[in-house]
Amino acid sequence: MRIPGLEFHLEAEEVAWRPTAVEGVQWFLLASEGAPEQDAEDGEGTRPDAATGGTVLIRMEPGRGYPPHRHLDVEEVLVLAGGYRDGEGVHRAGDFVRYPRGSAHAPVAEGDPGAPVGPHNPACVLFASARGGIEVLGEGARIPTRGADVPGAPEPPVGSQPPAPTRDP
Repeated sequence: MRIPGLEFHLEAEEVAWRPTAVEGVQWFLLASEGAPEQDAEDGEGTRPDAATGGTVLIRMEPGRGYPPHRHLDVEEVLVLAGGYRDGEGVHRAGDFVRYPRGSAHAPVAEGDPGAPVGPHNPACVLFASARGGIEVLGEGARIPTRGADVPGAPEPPVGSQPPAPTRDP
């Protein structure tokens, strides 16, 4: 679903982004399912466990992607800036995408990884809520989990991965 008129301004350098082991991908914790005592207003709380889920801001630099993963329950994503592509298409600022339980994807930010981040090559910023968590796909693939940032996954695969996300009209 596209939200007409949605505009988002972010002073990226003001956000306390936490690095992941995936180059060019950072996150900021908003809420962690199953561990509310770890939520933090400054985003410094512990990463939501992949098995329990949570709500985060994700920042992917142009051409960088999040590891391939399957949703254990619904994941809802609102693209705040830039855009990303996955096996279901391209999702840009103002798009709301709902991925159903069991769906899988490997989002990659639009843009040129060899060019500086800026107005003509923006980072992708997402508001993402993964209820129930995710399962990272691929041999040796891991993402940050409770208590530590750990190595990332291999390059995301190209192609669609059913079931498809839904876009509300």
